[in-house]
Amino acid sequence: VQLQASGGGLVQAGGSLRLSCAASGINFSINTMAWYRQVRGKQRELVGNITSRSSANYADSVKGRFTISRDNAKRTVYLQMSSLKPDDTAVYYCNLPNYRGSDWWGQGTQVTVSS
Repeated sequence: VQLQASGGGLVQAGGSLRLSCAASGINFSINTMAWYRQVRGKQRELVGNITSRSSANYADSVKGRFTISRDNAKRTVYLQMSSLKPDDTAVYYCNLPNYRGSDWWGQGTQVTVSS
């Protein structure tokens, strides 16, 4: 299993950014995928997830601003982030939960929102 995240960077408050996570080694279309984020020194927190049927759920802190989608043909899950705030600054990780008894993680991509 490999999860390759990309798309992080520096953006001004109020701006937008899209993260991508390409998966390999799994039957992508039947698996729920998730995005987490972590600020240094703090616990990793769930941003949201998307089921195999493309039903998405979000943390209250990002609801209405972030959108998770997936393209099964490309084996890729996306995190579209809009109206970004400095508090959104974190390392973002894609996650494949509970696959073969384990959670799988991408390498993380840094998102920095300047005020």
